[in-house]
Amino acid sequence: MKFDIDYIAHNNKLTDVNAYFKVITSIVLMIVVLILNNLVLDAVVFIAMSTAILAIARVSIKDYIKFLTIPMAFAVLTCIFLIFFFGNGEVIYNTGIFGIVVTKSSLDLGIKTFGRCFACFTCLGFLTLTTPIADILNCLRNIKVPIVLIDIALLMYNIIFIFLDQISVMRNAQQTRLGYINSKSTYKSLGMLFSNLFFKSLDKSETLQHSLDSRGYSGYLPVYKSKGDFDVKGAKY
Repeated sequence: MKFDIDYIAHNNKLTDVNAYFKVITSIVLMIVVLILNNLVLDAVVFIAMSTAILAIARVSIKDYIKFLTIPMAFAVLTCIFLIFFFGNGEVIYNTGIFGIVVTKSSLDLGIKTFGRCFACFTCLGFLTLTTPIADILNCLRNIKVPIVLIDIALLMYNIIFIFLDQISVMRNAQQTRLGYINSKSTYKSLGMLFSNLFFKSLDKSETLQHSLDSRGYSGYLPVYKSKGDFDVKGAKY
């Protein structure tokens, strides 16, 4: 089965745990990690969140790694850039290329930034892999997050999966026509893929707007509230 956040969020051992607890826990831990900037704390948060995801929620390690792969790739590239191009003071490594050096302060900055990224991504993973999007948005609405931000988040969430599905369909069509048989055809196929995706995105956005208008959209998207939920003041729905 392909990686599907929605499916995982609805099918794990923590799905039915109070959504407010998961949202508040994730947000508080991310804020603490960002403020304190401590590698030991980063490691503790990473271990705790990973244990909750893998051992308690029973999310497969394969899905967990897939979730972390793309954001962590960007984090690694960012930290490498910080190590080689930021910081000053004692030089610990000279590349010999255009005066690019690694200093003690830049290395420390890169390592601490990577630690914070890793810890924050695991907190985010705990929330997104164990909590359905409807529950998350319902919590945000009840803590008075502006409605417009919630609507934008919901639309973006849906559109991302639509685009991923379109990419999968177009890529499979290209593969059946030997579009990736060599380097030249691969570059050509990728170019066509991204250009077609741009036009597809315009078409999908127009279709989405027509769909919303036909259903009487007036600037507010209703969010599902599960039976028996409580709002922030304790009143039962």
